[in-house]
Amino acid sequence: MKMGKGIPLNDQDRIPWLCNLHGILQRDVASGQHVILACSALKKVYRDILIQGKDGAPLKCDESGKEEKLAEVKLLVVHLTGSFEVISGRLLKRKGHFMSPELLQSQFDTLEPPSAPENFIQISVDKNLSEIIATIMETLK
Repeated sequence: MKMGKGIPLNDQDRIPWLCNLHGILQRDVASGQHVILACSALKKVYRDILIQGKDGAPLKCDESGKEEKLAEVKLLVVHLTGSFEVISGRLLKRKGHFMSPELLQSQFDTLEPPSAPENFIQISVDKNLSEIIATIMETLK
């Protein structure tokens, strides 16, 4: 709702959402699924939450109080890079999207590009979609 009104999200807005995404990733990984999640995890701490949850705890207690090991979430960050002008132009062409183009600058201001030791690849949005997908698939082999 905030973004629809042109108000940038802050950490208090994002962290519960990221924790929910972590739970979904953990559940699906535990069931043996391979998962693709598309989101703007703009800061390193956001990507850490996706991998480890908010508290970074590898254990959780079941109903009896017994600790159980949780499924490990391994994350490959695909960092799509592009100039403000290119991304702004694409955003302006979107119809019916919740994020107003006026919020793009706040996204660029918040962005902490991934760096070592994070598991990531960087791909330019100047490539066409089939090239982007081929690069991702090759990395996942």
